[in-house]
Amino acid sequence: MPFLKKVIFWGLLALGMYVLLSYHFIYFGGLDIKVLKKSTLTLKYTFFSAKGRKPGKIISIDNLREDGIADLLLDIGEINEAQRDGFMARYETEEDEDY
Repeated sequence: MPFLKKVIFWGLLALGMYVLLSYHFIYFGGLDIKVLKKSTLTLKYTFFSAKGRKPGKIISIDNLREDGIADLLLDIGEINEAQRDGFMARYETEEDEDY
């Protein structure tokens, strides 16, 4: 029985690490926490507080923008479609200029 407990413990630990590597947990204040799937396994911006931050500053973070933070902000009503398109166009042109 002790072997089974060890297997379950290590399995749950591995599952927890996989979840931390796979998702952003974004805090908007109060009990409002949204989950956003990451495009690659990483610990960058796993826990992020958007409380009190302007949408433009949030979208300026490459990791979050690439994973769809603009669409999340649109869904919760922080920005409208025109603002999202404007922010995304700004960063697409900056990325094009880097090449």
